[in-house]
Amino acid sequence: MKNFLIMTNEVKDPGFSISNKIREYIESKGGAAFLRKDFTEDTQSYSNIPGEVECVIVLGGDGTMLHASRLIAPHDLPVVGVNLGTLGFLTEIEMSHLSEGIDDLLNDHFHIEERMMLEGCIYHRDISCYRLSALNDIVITRSGFSRIISFKIIVNGDLLDVYAADGVIISTPTGSTGYNLSAGGPIVNPEANVILITPVCPHSLQAKSIVLGEWDTIEIHIQKVRKTQLEEALVTFDGQVAERLNPGDIIKIHKSRKVAKVVKVQENSFYHTLRVKVGGKA
Repeated sequence: MKNFLIMTNEVKDPGFSISNKIREYIESKGGAAFLRKDFTEDTQSYSNIPGEVECVIVLGGDGTMLHASRLIAPHDLPVVGVNLGTLGFLTEIEMSHLSEGIDDLLNDHFHIEERMMLEGCIYHRDISCYRLSALNDIVITRSGFSRIISFKIIVNGDLLDVYAADGVIISTPTGSTGYNLSAGGPIVNPEANVILITPVCPHSLQAKSIVLGEWDTIEIHIQKVRKTQLEEALVTFDGQVAERLNPGDIIKIHKSRKVAKVVKVQENSFYHTLRVKVGGKA
């Protein structure tokens, strides 16, 4: 690949010094790089992409990578992350190996993983009013002073269960090592195609995580707990975009038609990365 778009989280790269260093390095090797500084304000779509771009380089942490992946997925372009954050589970290139990583991209020494995404649609009073995709997870959680929320989950038209809990996580395999893991959910290879349901602090002795098929459709119905409470919950997409949910609202979740194309330049397996970045062992 020779033509790149650089998308940067300015909080992580003040003054875009690292971004400009990468752009200059790519140009010195005969490639071209376009620097975009405005993408963090976009939440659902991004159209400012030159037609010749072959790959998107994202500078930031895992949150920046998630944000950029949602915006880039409709354009069918691969994305590679340069870690300027802390954990960097989703990012591929560390600053200590920046030149080597860029060289791998320029010399086509990489492979691309296609990561499953979710799409969620919120219905207020049976009217669809908000639709967004997520690479990691879609999370419904209690709002404000709400101590617990009540919701029922329907899968493919059949009632799965009624829950009283702090919330519920609907996760992709990519997101299984995030909030899902912290809530006691299973770890899944990110190249798998399944959907995970993990209740958060359920008021039950039996509520456990459930693994669904990739084509299953989930409906989550928010129910009223107290007569005096107006707002019951929030739904977040990849922990970034939030929308309020009221009793009677429904969110429908299914596998997205879009996929996130993630560039891998390292030969380390998912299990090696898991041991190093989650287990803390080299």
